[in-house]
Amino acid sequence: VKFISPVCGLRELVLFHPRNPNAPPCLRGWVPWFGAAFQFGAAPLEFIEQARIQYGQIFTVFALGNRYTFVTEEEGIQVFCTSKDADFEQAVQRSVQNAGKTFNFHRLYSMMKGKLSTSNLHLLSGTLCKELHEHMEYLGPEGNEELCDLVRHVMYPAVVNTLFGKGICPTSKNEIKEFEKHFQKYDEDFEYGSQMPECFMRKWSKSKKWLLKVFEKVVSDAERSRPSDSSSRVNLSDFELTSTFYSLILLRLSVLVLLQVAFWTLAFVISQPSIYKIIMEDLVSVYGKAGKEKIDVSEDDLKKLPFIKWCILETIRLRAPGTITKKVINPIKIQNFIIPVGDMLMMSPYWLHRNPKYFPEPEMFKPDRWKEANLEKNAFLDGFMAFGVGTHQCPGRSVKSLWQGFSYVLLCRNVNHISSFCAVTIPTSLPHFLLGSKKHLFRKEPIEILLCPLSPCCRM
Repeated sequence: VKFISPVCGLRELVLFHPRNPNAPPCLRGWVPWFGAAFQFGAAPLEFIEQARIQYGQIFTVFALGNRYTFVTEEEGIQVFCTSKDADFEQAVQRSVQNAGKTFNFHRLYSMMKGKLSTSNLHLLSGTLCKELHEHMEYLGPEGNEELCDLVRHVMYPAVVNTLFGKGICPTSKNEIKEFEKHFQKYDEDFEYGSQMPECFMRKWSKSKKWLLKVFEKVVSDAERSRPSDSSSRVNLSDFELTSTFYSLILLRLSVLVLLQVAFWTLAFVISQPSIYKIIMEDLVSVYGKAGKEKIDVSEDDLKKLPFIKWCILETIRLRAPGTITKKVINPIKIQNFIIPVGDMLMMSPYWLHRNPKYFPEPEMFKPDRWKEANLEKNAFLDGFMAFGVGTHQCPGRSVKSLWQGFSYVLLCRNVNHISSFCAVTIPTSLPHFLLGSKKHLFRKEPIEILLCPLSPCCRM
């Protein structure tokens, strides 16, 4: 009995220690250190919404030894965006230390922001157009193909060749298949793998090491070959990419976002014939009817195609990242709660973008809602936070918007809509960044696409 009592007391202290009366309600789970990680990790977005409904607009989730405090209402989101007591850099620095190595976030962010600034877009856009044309030609004159494969086969090699230089990253079909397997595992478990000991994440650790080994060769080849026209690609030495982790992070972010947006924009549009028709008519008005000739897409062209940009932004709204994180460095008061130092302050663009106050009929794909935004000045709609907030917005948001526009113009130009794309053909093994809720995306009847790259047999 004398031995059991201290053990029970320790158990009570660990599992049921008194809660600070000024702290938000906390979901802890039953397993020490792991906390609510299993429930949270199984379906994060649904978990966040159910917790909001059950516990209120501010709540904390204890998982993997960390406290994650979510804010879901206007006052909390305003504090998240403006408070100097919550730091984005420290949150990022901590979360990726175990994913590869510690890095100087501020330096990397500044370099990326400069390299991917609006003034440098013309250095990258020409190469991207050329690469997209080349890889669309590989598809053949006509035929059927799953949309996810179309996007992956065209955009992945085009993006990596533009970013790193032609022939630097693996782009052959066999290489891509193995790369994709490891990349998928690395990306799917990134949040857990970046915080848990590797002994708990053996498969993730194996994929991480495989990718880093690939990028050792990537960086070595890039430094050795260094093309004369280095302005057309991201200068690896500028980003200290001789530390291979930098190149892996850059590729993860670029491929992750661009492929996701291209896939879902096409899927949303071809599932709604009226929207598809508007886009095709707009393309004819700018480029004429499709034929064998290749078209060069420019930034000026995209200004004449605002509806395409609206479609892309509406897709980003519906497929925004699940959470944005900052680390609390001084106690923060929100409503009657005190958020303690060390908490990770969390805000979910995914759910914010579904607030009917900002976006009426939030689950519907409605590109016309973006008429109200002043996109010439990068002023988005109120409540739109897909690119982050404050001084640490996505450094590549300008180049992403331009590249997504280019890619979409060329893909639409060479894909003739027959009936649409079949929801049941989407394999469940797709990388999770190509998946999401299908609730308002696909119709019941089959949807197919007919590929007609640069062929006179398909004219708009």
